[in-house]
Amino acid sequence: MSSDERNERARAGTAPEAANLGMMRPPWIYLGAIVLGLLLHFAWPVRLLTPALSVPLGVFAVLVAVALFVSAVRTFRSAGTPVPGNLPTTAIVRTGPYRWSRNPIYLAFSLLQLGIAVWVNSLWLLITLVPAVVLMSLVVIPREERYLEARFPSDYLAYKSSVRRWL
Repeated sequence: MSSDERNERARAGTAPEAANLGMMRPPWIYLGAIVLGLLLHFAWPVRLLTPALSVPLGVFAVLVAVALFVSAVRTFRSAGTPVPGNLPTTAIVRTGPYRWSRNPIYLAFSLLQLGIAVWVNSLWLLITLVPAVVLMSLVVIPREERYLEARFPSDYLAYKSSVRRWL
């Protein structure tokens, strides 16, 4: 779709009402990957590191993930746009962690699962992170990008060209 078609579609009000109305909601994708990874870990534990390394590294990664998530949510709220993808986006946010990543919340979710994998010392949690990231990269994020391009044609395209998707 050309930029003229996107602009016309946005003016005509044919852009979807929200970025993510489907069943593939990011929190559920990551939660499912974590639950599956934990179930596999408890059934067939496969360790990554020694406990002396896994606990401090895992805790650190989880804390960084939580800080990134809180910062991203606060930045969205300061901009007056809702966080959940099933609500209409009201602005393109370019401040806070959105200066470096177009998807800092998804980055935080991924880092959280990585941190839990290291903390629990589970190869399975690391393995189940891969399909979660692939699903986000190939299905969820492209759908959201199409929505934002249709809703904010020039603003989002400029932002998209200047800020990386993940980091």
